[in-house]
Amino acid sequence: MKFKALVVDIDGTITCENRELHLGAVKKMRTLKVPVVLATGNILCYARTTSRLIGLGGAVIAENGGAITIRYDLQGTFEESLEECEKAFSFLSRYFKLTKLDPMYRKTEIALRRDFDLEKARTLLNIQPFDIELVDTKYAIHIKSTKINKGIGLLKLAGMMGLEAEDFVAIGDSANDVEMFEAAGFGIAVSNGDERIKEAANYVTEASFGDGAIEAIEFLESNGWI
Repeated sequence: MKFKALVVDIDGTITCENRELHLGAVKKMRTLKVPVVLATGNILCYARTTSRLIGLGGAVIAENGGAITIRYDLQGTFEESLEECEKAFSFLSRYFKLTKLDPMYRKTEIALRRDFDLEKARTLLNIQPFDIELVDTKYAIHIKSTKINKGIGLLKLAGMMGLEAEDFVAIGDSANDVEMFEAAGFGIAVSNGDERIKEAANYVTEASFGDGAIEAIEFLESNGWI
């Protein structure tokens, strides 16, 4: 078994617990001979900047799969899904005081501060005709289309790179990484990950956060898989 690329979540996976980039994980990724794609629920410019600072090639999946780009010098590709998310936001605003995060930069979804009753909001939305879902990434709550996720983003980006999604190993920590694990050929969850991602993983590290990412890469190297 040999994999041709990695797709790696950012926050909670290659960061420290305080959300700073884990320098050991950065150093380890720089040694790899295969492409490394960053995948995040955050905005495209954040993902691109992180890729640049690490020294990667610029291929990123952002906004939970809604925004992708293959290189720094290309504009991102965005899904047309924001209008439906805005309708759901307006509905939920009748019941909760909601705070948008990065509204000027998000093109395909809405991110909210995690200061309202998520389960009550989900219950309210279940009886509405919106084709959206609420996803908690532990850093924000995302109003996103059910037709968009990191797995779909990986399928699209892999094709742009001349690869198959199964050629990738996915490394992540959160429920929004589950579809990415399902699309990839192999999934590794860091130990600080939530239960849903651990259940979807082929391997769970003993170490947490960036140390877990290092362990994940060393596990792949020790097996000759990358």
